[in-house]
Amino acid sequence: MRAPDCQLYLLTPPVLPDIEGFAAQLQAALDAGPVAALQIRLKPADDRTISEAVRRLASIAQSKGVAVILNDRPDLAASLGCDGVHVGQADASVASARRIMGKSAMIGVTCHDSRHLGMEAAEAGADYVAFGAFFATDTKMTSHQPDPEILSIWQEAMEIPCVAIGGITVDNAAILIEAGADFLAVSQGVWGHPDGPARAVERFARLMSDRP
Repeated sequence: MRAPDCQLYLLTPPVLPDIEGFAAQLQAALDAGPVAALQIRLKPADDRTISEAVRRLASIAQSKGVAVILNDRPDLAASLGCDGVHVGQADASVASARRIMGKSAMIGVTCHDSRHLGMEAAEAGADYVAFGAFFATDTKMTSHQPDPEILSIWQEAMEIPCVAIGGITVDNAAILIEAGADFLAVSQGVWGHPDGPARAVERFARLMSDRP
C-alpha cells in the first residue's frame, strides 16, 4: 500500500568544518525543490558546536517552511527553538523528550528493522518512526538492514509516518518510494551528489512527483 506522497528529509553531514560553506549549500538545496525537514546531526560535537550550527542553519530552513529537527538532544532542541528532536533507542525516551519540548514538538524515533520498536514508539506518542539502514552507508555505523517490505507493512497497519534512512541516493530511492516511505532521510546522497546538492534535490523531487 502506498502512502499518499513521499517527502525529502535532509540530514546534515556528521561534521561541518565550514559552517558558512554548508549554509550556502543548504540554501541552494532548499531553493531547488521541496524539503520537509532538516535534521541537524553532528557527531561527535560539543554543545557549543551544535548550538552554533543550529543558530546558523535553522533560520535558513525555517524561512523556507522546513522543520528543524535536532538529533539526540531534546534539551538543546528546546532551548534553541528547534521544531523537534530525533532520538535513538539509547537516547532520551519519547516521554521525556515530550516533557522537555512540549506537546507541539515533532518527535521521531529510530526503530532500525523492528516493527515492534516502531509500534512501541507510536504508542509512546512519537510523531514518526525511522527504519533503516536500507543501503550501505558511511554516515553512521549500523548492523540493521530491513527489507523495504517493512514500509509497506507499516503503511497497512499504522497511521503515523515512517521514514526510510540509510545510504539513500537518487539511484536507489525508487524502491523505497514504491514500498510506501512517507519520508526519505538523505545525507550523503544530497551533499555528496556529483552534480551538487541542488541538482540532487531536483532529482529527488522528480522521483517523488512521478509517484502515482
